Amino acid sequence: MKEKWWKPWLLLSPSLTAVFLLLVVPVCFVVVYSFWLRSPVGQDIPAFQFGNYAKFFADFFYPSILISTIRVALETVFLCLLMGYIPAYFFYKTESPFKPALMILVMLPFWISFIIRTLSWVNILGDSGLINHMLIKLGLISEPFAMLYNEGAVIMGLLQYLLPFMILNIYVSLDGIDKSLVEAAKSLGSTEWQAFREVTLPLSLPGVSAGCLLVFVLTCGTYLPPMILGGPGNEMIANLIFKRVIGTLDWPFGSAISSILLLLLVMIVYTYNRYMGISQIFKALSKE
Repeated sequence: MKEKWWKPWLLLSPSLTAVFLLLVVPVCFVVVYSFWLRSPVGQDIPAFQFGNYAKFFADFFYPSILISTIRVALETVFLCLLMGYIPAYFFYKTESPFKPALMILVMLPFWISFIIRTLSWVNILGDSGLINHMLIKLGLISEPFAMLYNEGAVIMGLLQYLLPFMILNIYVSLDGIDKSLVEAAKSLGSTEWQAFREVTLPLSLPGVSAGCLLVFVLTCGTYLPPMILGGPGNEMIANLIFKRVIGTLDWPFGSAISSILLLLLVMIVYTYNRYMGISQIFKALSKE
């Protein structure tokens, strides 16, 4: 048996090689670039210094965008949880023959391009969009409401993108609960609400926390909804990175911002894994 210890690693070698080349190596390049210098003529000079990190914290403009990103991410997590638990619980409880079709509707957004889904909100929330058009036609308003290019529009785009992740994570957790436990609680005198509060809700918390973690991390790293639906004051940290790397070609400073965001997310994921574990996330992803 000891002579065959290498066989599992041999089978894993193609996927491990792909992960190393496509994930680990690019991240290492970004971290290395974050220590380089950018000359006045725009040339990147290899170096090892912390000037790019000092530049980020020297001007509160940059940390304020990071703080704003975290705030928007927390708001998105809260709204996704509020809107996602009820349909997930419905899927867990229902015996309807239409349950598979309803589950497909939840996963339907994954089949449509993220860019198209985000741009569709322009036709819904714009001055000449569907909502304003209907309100004007009904005589409820005389001038269109300004519903685009603000934080509310950004959060709407994020909800459309991330809500299915929350629903699927919670549903996977609920689906693993033995329904006989709820029936046992009821047989001991618990009401429907008490059985949910004392049995179902606590057992579903791993899925809730996994969904919250996924939504938070994905929100912090997305840039399309703020870029398309947000205004000048609704930038998120990913938009700042995009502008520095693509707009001004300032790779060292953009890499430093990326490294700061990466470090923050690694700390959050490490804290979650320490107290909750990440196995629930992989269970949820395997169901998608």
